[in-house]
Amino acid sequence: MSANLIRFEELTREDVALVGGKNASLGEMISTLAPKGIRVPPGFATTSDAYRAFVAENDLGPVIAYHVAALEAGRMTLAEVGSALRRAFERGHWPAAVEADIRAAYRDLGERLGQAAPSVAVRSSATAEDLPDASFAGQQETFLNITGEDALITACRRCYASLFTDRAISYRRVQGFDHSEVALSVGVQMMVRSDISCSGVMFSIDTETGCDRFVLITGAWGLGETVVQGAVDPDEFMVFKPFAGDPALTPIVAKDLGAKEVKMIYGSKGEPQTRNVPTSKAERARFTLSDAEVLELARMAITIEDHYGLPMDMEWAKDGITGALYIVQARPETVQSRKSSHVLQSYTVKPAGPKVLEGLSVGNAAAAGRACLIQSAADIDTFVDGSVLVTSITDPDWVPIMKRAAAIVTDHGGRTSHAAIVSRELGLPAIVGTGDATHVLHDGQDLTVSCAEGDKGTVYDGIGEITTEDISLDDIPETRTRVMLNVADPSAATRW
Repeated sequence: MSANLIRFEELTREDVALVGGKNASLGEMISTLAPKGIRVPPGFATTSDAYRAFVAENDLGPVIAYHVAALEAGRMTLAEVGSALRRAFERGHWPAAVEADIRAAYRDLGERLGQAAPSVAVRSSATAEDLPDASFAGQQETFLNITGEDALITACRRCYASLFTDRAISYRRVQGFDHSEVALSVGVQMMVRSDISCSGVMFSIDTETGCDRFVLITGAWGLGETVVQGAVDPDEFMVFKPFAGDPALTPIVAKDLGAKEVKMIYGSKGEPQTRNVPTSKAERARFTLSDAEVLELARMAITIEDHYGLPMDMEWAKDGITGALYIVQARPETVQSRKSSHVLQSYTVKPAGPKVLEGLSVGNAAAAGRACLIQSAADIDTFVDGSVLVTSITDPDWVPIMKRAAAIVTDHGGRTSHAAIVSRELGLPAIVGTGDATHVLHDGQDLTVSCAEGDKGTVYDGIGEITTEDISLDDIPETRTRVMLNVADPSAATRW
């Protein structure tokens, strides 16, 4: 360990101020959960001190203060401020000691892996990120398949610059974080060869109902960014936790085959580090994981949840060479675990017109409004407040307008996609993975978006009647007879 960087295995979850939530969590799992079968790719993290040394070396403190003040005073737009600050960071030069330490740590990682120039993932970890009360998906950048010392140094600098993406600046303003007080750690982690296998996201809680007896796993072929971004409709698996520890049982209670239209793989020499390619018919027709692998991941999720003592949101990857399953990120789940257990909110929808679309429901709410169809993030300035956002997929650049939407409908993505995660954070009804929302719906169309009818979300034509009922659970009397519920739809069991 030095003032500038530290190996993952020397970190614990108490080191958030030093290396941010993401890297502290990786270190915690390596240092305490490896004996319990949790595999985490090795690596190292730069410290918040290294970031501050970079800022001081390039005299960026006054630059940040000037541009933030200009934004608050309305003299500059968010886009202008973000662009100027990122440019200032990308033009900066490294303090000699920091750069030397990063290069030496990379060589050391190569020796541990038996490779001269290992391929690594370079991940941003802000010191105010992935906390139980403050976590939006993907505020800063990640760079995959980075090879060589020079490429690593450039990627680390770009991570620093990404602390001032438009979405990150906007998020910190909403959360009340001082821009000058937030620092950034860079995590450098061995790449798991999921480009020739599969990867995905899992939660140790049912993301829609908050039922804590289930592990939800989603997976797609290739690198996991496609699942996180919602660029694919992934496979989905649900495991019943109370039976997961019995080797004689296979408690997979649901398996849904996703379309998995594309996958992210390594780029060839002379190309960008990663690229998306279509999947084969054979890949689309089969599940990414065997039952045994689903259960192995579920047990990992339970172990991690037990260790942290709260529901967790994790990213996993399978190595296509060794077949090993790895956990590449873990953070607290921030929506269902924080909901009140004392009030049951129920929505009833009376449609005004016919059903026009179906997809996966996110949440159990409903909303009505006019469709605002946006195909590209470049056009988000055209969004009308209070509209139903209709688009193909979302990424963190869309968060500012997602906050102003009545509901969200996407072509692609699953329950662990960016659109789904942020919609839950914002308490918005969303329907993801409809397949063709941007083709079926038109701009200005009156719509009713209902997630109040179970796992399947429905989009109706016209403005329907929506009623909401809040039922307090504080005054329910104890009964000598155990109350049971007859559920006709098994998928509704977790909700009720």
